[in-house]
Amino acid sequence: MSEQRTAPVTFRDPFPSRQRQVMEAIKDFILERGLNPGDLLPTESELMKQLGVSRNALREAIKALQALGFVEVRHGTGAYVGVIQTRVIQGGLVFRLQQSMQGSMREVRGLLQVREALEVGLATEVVRHHVSHGTEELRGIVVQMRGKAAAGEYFPAEDLAFHEALYRPLDNELVMDLLWVFWSTFHEIDPRLPGPHYTPSDACGWHEGLLEALEQADVDLYRSRMRAHFDGVRIRLSKAEQ
Repeated sequence: MSEQRTAPVTFRDPFPSRQRQVMEAIKDFILERGLNPGDLLPTESELMKQLGVSRNALREAIKALQALGFVEVRHGTGAYVGVIQTRVIQGGLVFRLQQSMQGSMREVRGLLQVREALEVGLATEVVRHHVSHGTEELRGIVVQMRGKAAAGEYFPAEDLAFHEALYRPLDNELVMDLLWVFWSTFHEIDPRLPGPHYTPSDACGWHEGLLEALEQADVDLYRSRMRAHFDGVRIRLSKAEQ
């Protein structure tokens, strides 16, 4: 049997090469000058001189950087260094996964794998913190989940609140942004995923299990239960692929 080889993944830059060069030159300028979010960039004429580019090339690059969040253009006052928000990728990610759902589900499974890797990978830090500082907030959220599950209701707000409470004490803004992107993306596509939905009691049980592992200070048990937390989506994807 001949060995099947997977073609290497290639990435197509959406910007023409010259436009990309000017965009990178502007980003390098921002870094070299030590400019921070909200700082005013030089005037158009000054940037043209500094970078050695034409007016049209500069404007096209600024427009592209504005769309990506690197630059903020304020009419009448000029261009400023932008504040990059990780969450802006969520809309494009949802659309990409919706396209994937029309075919192999490969990208949906990929995003699930990334989220699982993040949350399982943070197990040691999460357990260490909550063992030291207590689990009162998490326990209160689980009580709310239990009440809604008993009434046969799902609890998306409490689900997000639970995961935010797990990671907020780590004081890592990037983790919080990625958590929100992953959670909200799956929340958007969940109604379109095939296969049986897990019950509110199932979902409540997963979170109760995580809380129990935290209160026992058992990192291995926490990791195992965090993986099990994603089983509902994983099983539905497997059934769809079959």
